[in-house]
Amino acid sequence: MNTKSRILDSALTLFSEKGYHSVSVAEIADAVGIKAPSLYKHYKSKRDIFNGILSEMQTRYEKQTATLQMNGSNAAVDADIFSSVSEDTLIQMGIGLFTYFLHDDYVCRFRKMLTIEQFHNAELTTLYTKQYTDDPLSYQSRIFSMLGTCGLFRPANADVMALHFYAPLYLLLTLCDREPAREPEALQLLEQHIRQFNQIYKKENAQ
Repeated sequence: MNTKSRILDSALTLFSEKGYHSVSVAEIADAVGIKAPSLYKHYKSKRDIFNGILSEMQTRYEKQTATLQMNGSNAAVDADIFSSVSEDTLIQMGIGLFTYFLHDDYVCRFRKMLTIEQFHNAELTTLYTKQYTDDPLSYQSRIFSMLGTCGLFRPANADVMALHFYAPLYLLLTLCDREPAREPEALQLLEQHIRQFNQIYKKENAQ
């Protein structure tokens, strides 16, 4: 791991333990084993480091969704993919993303940081809401709207469908964050949730 990556990794660890606001650049440099002036050769400020963490998060997410044969951000692309996969494949994709968010150490530390900092930093509160509520719901609403238009799902409010689909996933994710031993139970419920969601919304003659 090069110095730039070590800076991001050490900073994220500290942010996840103490919160973003409470960590100084000097602490990050000390955790990396370098002096602050050396750190500034790689990043201009603590905010620059944070932006680097955001960029790394996006890169990791794109790599993960690519392994699942999906885009993960472009609803039009993914709606086309989801319209042609079986229910079992959809479940595999759902479990793949769920376990990625649950077990990827980088992602877990990032989520922990935002969980802590949401009570202290208005900007990070907004980011937390965007990352784990607004963006997922908007993305899934667009997908369900497109799948409804093409006749795969029964006519329904796409925003409510997104809420029905996503809220249990996020609830199970936070449950496993607190109680890791309940992951097998969560994965079983996740599969049952996806199957029942299809029973409720998918047209009987849709493939």
